[in-house]
Amino acid sequence: MAEERKLRMGMVGGGPGAFIGPIHRIAAELDGKIELVAGAFSQSAERSREAGERFHIDPARAYADYRQMIEAERKLTDGIDFVAIVTPNHLHLPVALAALEAGIPVMSDKPATANYEEVLKLEAAVAKAGLPYGLTHTYAGYQMVREARAMCAEGKLGKIRKVAVEYFQGWLSRPIEASGQKQAEWRTDPARNGPGGAIGDIGTHAFHLLEYVSGLEVTAINATLRSVVPGRKLDDDCNAFVRMSNGAGGMLACSQVAAGEMNELRLRIYGEEGSIEWRQQDPNRLTVKWLDKPEEIHHAATSYLSGDAKAVARTPAGHPEGYLEAFAVLYSEFADALIAWKEGKWEQGRRNSLPATLPGIRAGVRGMRFMERAIESNRREGWVEF
Repeated sequence: MAEERKLRMGMVGGGPGAFIGPIHRIAAELDGKIELVAGAFSQSAERSREAGERFHIDPARAYADYRQMIEAERKLTDGIDFVAIVTPNHLHLPVALAALEAGIPVMSDKPATANYEEVLKLEAAVAKAGLPYGLTHTYAGYQMVREARAMCAEGKLGKIRKVAVEYFQGWLSRPIEASGQKQAEWRTDPARNGPGGAIGDIGTHAFHLLEYVSGLEVTAINATLRSVVPGRKLDDDCNAFVRMSNGAGGMLACSQVAAGEMNELRLRIYGEEGSIEWRQQDPNRLTVKWLDKPEEIHHAATSYLSGDAKAVARTPAGHPEGYLEAFAVLYSEFADALIAWKEGKWEQGRRNSLPATLPGIRAGVRGMRFMERAIESNRREGWVEF
């Protein structure tokens, strides 16, 4: 039996000095379903060629810009099967639109776009094109996040009463954007990042995790945004109260000026019968606390986990998996969905037949709505409806 060929990926962004681009490449190729074959890695043609050499791709397929890549690749018999977008936020919409209009599916780094108005344009474009569109909300790929999600869906905690999510980093505690630090420069620049600073960068992750695991939607928010570092144009700290679709209350906090914190993402969900807690820096354990039973620690890759959690385990219990593997889970699911689309197996009448576990355009719209509503709530100094 002939071996199935790998899906061919074209990357936009991820050139010299990039953080997330190399992560995407490693994750995409981890399960052997995808290979990077082309890219427009930088707005500098020379730097794009340099990145192409580093990634060992054909020099002729390291393009000067994304438009050139899309135009050239669509004409090749072995052209790319999808585009991975790993650029600063202001380029997410134009790159996605160009790919979709050329009939090429898209896998994008989050957030989906720079602002809410843009994501509505993207949502319409995805619906019109009828093509696979995935969004790399990384934490959705963790085994124990899938386990927590399954427990909530099965009602094991009882009716959910309270939710809390926090995402704290300290890397922007000083004005390093003024010293030429590339990641800080664009993430604190409204022209390239969009109107949300910490809320756009990590707040959208926290928001997505809250809805993804609980199975509920935020219906109202009361947010306070701050720019703690003097002279910074975008927020670097957020504290918010939220109301959920079942009446539960909750809290969402994110900060990039929490000195000493690296990537402290923590989720807690409280129901009538018990609660769950998950921390990204200890990702292979899920703590379950019951009202009238002993506390439990659930471990990754064990036999008692839900089917959704066991389906994404690669190593035996006690052999930790982390960030790269979670990223790879999303790419693997996207690859499977893309193959099904190519084979005409998508359900008729559905705009997007991605698996429910893989974030798509709906998650992108919700994330941008969160950012827009948080900014509006801060402006009004009070509650706003979603």
